[in-house]
Amino acid sequence: EDGGGGGLRAFPTPEEILALPDEAYRMPTARRETIRALARAVVDDGLDLDQGADRASTVRALTALPGIGAWTAGYLAMRALGDPDVFLPTDVAVHRGAAALGLPTTPAALDAYATRWRPWRSYAVIRLWRRAA
Repeated sequence: EDGGGGGLRAFPTPEEILALPDEAYRMPTARRETIRALARAVVDDGLDLDQGADRASTVRALTALPGIGAWTAGYLAMRALGDPDVFLPTDVAVHRGAAALGLPTTPAALDAYATRWRPWRSYAVIRLWRRAA
């Protein structure tokens, strides 16, 4: 159903995701199970992925799920929670953007360099992604 969105459909609810059969997921089994674990955490544990959610506890809850590491939790904090101060030092495009600007490119050195951008490191990530493109 398009809901008046000009051909756009609403993203499925966590309950709808959990009800899908395995065949609905065109991805590796581990990724499918990560998506299901996330949906279960939202439904069963009340994991809040809205902008008003407590960022630190949400990131802890996310990284406790199988298949979700620091990069994914950081990306979700930046994009879904609206955290303005997430830096993704292991992101390949961030490295490319940093290299294009003559900045450090190893994760540790780049992360240390990025402390000067606090509390707006999420914006720096977006700028580095654009520079890498």
